[in-house]
Amino acid sequence: MKLAWIAGLLLFVQQVNLPDSLSINQQGQAIANINRADVLSPFPGTPLIDVDKYNHFIEKLEREIYQAPVNAAINNQGEIIPGKIGHKLDREAFSEQFLTYFFGRGSSKIEVPKLSIHPKVDSELLAHIRIQQIGQYVTHFNANNKERSHNIALAVKSINNHVVFPGETFSFNQIVGKRTADKGYLRAPVIVRGELSEGIGGGICQVSSTLYNAVDNAGAQIIERYSHSRNVPYVPPDRDATVSWYGPDFRFKNKYNQPILIQAKTSEGRVSITLYSSDVINYKSRKIPSASKRISN
Repeated sequence: MKLAWIAGLLLFVQQVNLPDSLSINQQGQAIANINRADVLSPFPGTPLIDVDKYNHFIEKLEREIYQAPVNAAINNQGEIIPGKIGHKLDREAFSEQFLTYFFGRGSSKIEVPKLSIHPKVDSELLAHIRIQQIGQYVTHFNANNKERSHNIALAVKSINNHVVFPGETFSFNQIVGKRTADKGYLRAPVIVRGELSEGIGGGICQVSSTLYNAVDNAGAQIIERYSHSRNVPYVPPDRDATVSWYGPDFRFKNKYNQPILIQAKTSEGRVSITLYSSDVINYKSRKIPSASKRISN
């Protein structure tokens, strides 16, 4: 925030020692209170705002009222669910209101000023880019392995409905996030240095590998992809994409002229990932080997 207005505060030389507070409301409900003394500069007799104290309060207020926008999505029935507009603190408008209170007298009450944050993906865009299928891949797994199936479902949910815009690079690790027990991931078989063991999030490499093959089928640009140290049963040799939070990632770039929509599903021991775009996309698909229907562990 620009601090040029601080110099102007010297013009308002008056005793500021009123205990009355400023009540900050959101939709009529108080969400924060602040007194003049809370942000008053330590210089006696001069009504200056301590910038550090003020910024600390502003940052806390921003966290309190921030609401992220929600992108539009396609549900299991193929219906488009509209997105939701988010909001954040309007710092400039709040500063003006706060200065009016600070150099006034008595208590005051304001409705917190907010700026709208529109979702990056709205219903109109989704309807436009769900038309043309440009890539698809299906793999199979043992649905009786509950822990592994659970982890696969979580990872599939994380990438489903994600839209990669022209020129953007998709990172599996960034979109799915760290695989932890707090996020619901369970211990399941993983391959570490060529050996089969158990670890939190076992099974997600099947999701990244299925996505890799769907992306390759669509002819997108592969930026980063690593194979496991041993063959895996759910894809042909050298068609896998291992991922690890502190290690390998799977990344691809949308080199096309239209956004790419990822539709990922899992059901009855199948992971199905399909890529869509608009009917005016200029793309060139690649032929890739199909996965075996052999059930993985």
